Amino acid sequence: MDKRQLHHLGTKLKHLSPWYAVALTIISAIICIFALRANNQHMITLRQAVYSADKNSGDVKGTLQSLQAYVTTHMNTNLSAGNGTVYPPIQLKYTYDRLVKAESDRVAATNKKLYTAAENYCQAKIPTGFSGRYRISCVQSYIKAHGAKAQSIPDDLYKFDFVSPRWSPDLAGWSLLAAVALALISIAAFFVRWWFRHFIA
Repeated sequence: MDKRQLHHLGTKLKHLSPWYAVALTIISAIICIFALRANNQHMITLRQAVYSADKNSGDVKGTLQSLQAYVTTHMNTNLSAGNGTVYPPIQLKYTYDRLVKAESDRVAATNKKLYTAAENYCQAKIPTGFSGRYRISCVQSYIKAHGAKAQSIPDDLYKFDFVSPRWSPDLAGWSLLAAVALALISIAAFFVRWWFRHFIA
């Protein structure tokens, strides 16, 4: 391509203003910012639904699955609320406490029934004795041998964290790509115009 052809091409390119690409870059960036903010706000709503279900004995599993599905497929949905927050960010404290209490109640109820059985057993085994004082050690031994013990409930099973992707194929992701691509086109357009102006014109 000779200088005349380059000059002709440069004349045509003058009519294609790079400022159009700059304007589109800014628009895409604004759309991206609002989309990222919307992603984060929706995550906060879903996270609050999990907290509410946990506190009020609601559908913890369903709300947790909805939160996981959203966080793992959308940008800017980091669950941590700040640097000083606990980790993992989702801790089902109330659900865990209810399970611990239910286990404690189960053991107490079982051992209460067992105490009656122990008294009957020891009364039959040791029928004599003033006010049953000789049966106390027998009852204690029986309960120790047959009594229910609380099962340990690992709290790790009720702590969660989900990783947000660096890029996601949603409005935020596509507008981010568009902004980056348009920014590169703008830079290239300004460079081409400068090059033609200084070396071809």
